[in-house]
Amino acid sequence: MIRIRRRYDAVLPDEAPAGVTPEPPPWLMASTGRPSRRSPAVNRWLLPGHTWQERQLNVYYVAAIWLGMALLASMVSIWIAVPAALVEIVIGALAGNIPGIQQHVTQTGFVTFLASVGSLVLTFLAGAEIDPVSLRGHWKASVSIGLASFLLPFLAAFGFCRLVLGWQLHAAEIGGIALSTTSVAVVYAVMVETGLNRRDLGKLILAACFITDLGTVLALGGLFATYNWLLMVFIVVSAVTVLMLPRLVRLAITRFGHRVSEPEIKLLLVVLFALGGLATQAGSEAVLPAYVAGLVVAGVFMHDRVLMDRLRSIAFALLTPFFFLRAGTLISAPALVSGAGVIAVLLLVKLAAKMIGVWPTAAVFKLPRRERTYTTLLMATGLTFGSIAALFGLTHGLIDKTQYTVLVTVVILSAFVPTLIAQQLFRPTILDAEEEEALGEEDLSIIHHQRAQPPGGSRTRSAAPSPDQADPSSR
Repeated sequence: MIRIRRRYDAVLPDEAPAGVTPEPPPWLMASTGRPSRRSPAVNRWLLPGHTWQERQLNVYYVAAIWLGMALLASMVSIWIAVPAALVEIVIGALAGNIPGIQQHVTQTGFVTFLASVGSLVLTFLAGAEIDPVSLRGHWKASVSIGLASFLLPFLAAFGFCRLVLGWQLHAAEIGGIALSTTSVAVVYAVMVETGLNRRDLGKLILAACFITDLGTVLALGGLFATYNWLLMVFIVVSAVTVLMLPRLVRLAITRFGHRVSEPEIKLLLVVLFALGGLATQAGSEAVLPAYVAGLVVAGVFMHDRVLMDRLRSIAFALLTPFFFLRAGTLISAPALVSGAGVIAVLLLVKLAAKMIGVWPTAAVFKLPRRERTYTTLLMATGLTFGSIAALFGLTHGLIDKTQYTVLVTVVILSAFVPTLIAQQLFRPTILDAEEEEALGEEDLSIIHHQRAQPPGGSRTRSAAPSPDQADPSSR
């Protein structure tokens, strides 16, 4: 009997960063009567004592389980009026840690791939939501808030990891970078579900997120990049492609129009995957050029919302649930128990540094108190680039698995805690044009006055639409 040795590739340690993935139950395995040649990388998914001639993983059951969790998260998010992204993280964490359930949540290669594509497309859509006109109009506020959101948390987290926890220099640098980020994925999902992506406040927050994560990218690249010819090729090719992309998209729309085969979406996906592959080959991350690509085509999407809505529907229906659910499964219950103190303190360090840096900066630009607090809390979120920075450190041997688990747990908790507080206590009131016409001037003045009240003040709840009413894509 051939025994298959279970191991994880050094190239893809994120498949089981918190420990060994539980063995799949027998009903997840499909019988096959024909022998087949498989690469050693897929042997990790075999049950002990079985070969591919006897059994192979039933991918349809795996897909049904993951999409079932996504469906459950969607229904729960509608019932409790909380963004679906946060519910997906919680359900993923529960499914990945409850005995009897975690064995059925199998992270196969296609789950990892769909999660990676989800983060790629979601990051691109976040960049595409930034109105270039609004960015130019609010560039001082967005740059100031974005820099404050990156610099102070980076220094605070780096100092705490280095001086208090006693981490090595490079490990402390990874900790500072991972905890200084703002989650574009979470913020964009919240903006879409609440309808703020069409408002000046939402566009300002997304623009500030861009500046913060740009600082993260520059810090990660400047401190740990391998400066060779391949990196230069990646930079040159990315710059040329990004400059040509708006013209190519306009040409595709003019030449082909909106066909059933969706050539425009295929063009965008080809560009994103090609740049992502080149970025990975150069030792960078696939999501980094995606954000810039989304930003440069934002002007095209402003005049063609059909293309934007179709790409968003594909992302939110199929791709992003895998990303957020998988992020939740990376939370380790044993690590939460053993390192709860360190995790809690690091989370407080990040939230306090974000509050000290962002809140006064937003006050300088005369944001009302409620919107100022809401902006500060959303800028304190972290998920995509924080996880990327931690994974980069683990892959390159800069941090160990324990430090990786601590950082990823703090990053994922920072995606949940600030967003939940912001959505439940400080969400701004949004009025559609029809609602403004229905309300008299006196009622409008009362609502606008209540928006500027302190968080403890009362406000008219009926004027604020639920996430489902704010944007059709959240349904």
